Amino acid sequence: MLTRSRAALAGLAVIASFALAGCGGDSDSDVATDTPSASPTGPACDYPADDRGPAKEVNPPPDHAAVSGEVGATMKTSAGDIGLTLDADAAPCTVNSFVSLAEQGYFDDTTCHRLTTTDAGIFVLQCGDPTGTGGGGPGYSFDDELTGKETYPAGTLAMANAGPNTNGSQFFIVYADTPLPPSYTVFGTIDDAGLQVVRDVAAQGTADGGPDGPPKTPVDIESVTVD
Repeated sequence: MLTRSRAALAGLAVIASFALAGCGGDSDSDVATDTPSASPTGPACDYPADDRGPAKEVNPPPDHAAVSGEVGATMKTSAGDIGLTLDADAAPCTVNSFVSLAEQGYFDDTTCHRLTTTDAGIFVLQCGDPTGTGGGGPGYSFDDELTGKETYPAGTLAMANAGPNTNGSQFFIVYADTPLPPSYTVFGTIDDAGLQVVRDVAAQGTADGGPDGPPKTPVDIESVTVD
């Protein structure tokens, strides 16, 4: 499964973890100063604290989804801009968390720490961990938002996890159609220009030439702004 650990990939059926589990909470992390206000009319969301602590200090998201419908965002990276369309109707609590983290600057000055390539059998770029290790998260978790019919074509934006209902801040971008089980919450898509950015990075492979590791061409997130 695509969990948040850094286990090795083993074929298509047993897929290495998209690491989100692990410890964070650096003492010199930037501290968030504000949180988006909650909308009492949106679906209720639960974000219990986890035992890892935050990799970068942030306030928890609103306890009701504060956005709905399609939400546009731009992820500005060292490799190029990636346009996002977040689906708050399909995944209200996931998008609520992502928007909250983005507006608090949680993703700013972080790196996309993991690329998987053709030899791994899956095609993703994973981001969202301020520690850059695959072990960091926001200090809280939340449940999956799944229908059981999820697919992961090129351009998909989905959550990494460490098993059922363990979402945090790490997410992955699918740059080529990928056969994954319907275990990862899909919360949006990226635009064509952004997809080409990721494909260009993937074409360069990983830093060590292996099937799974940091990308050879760094993808450093400078900011994520919500429209």
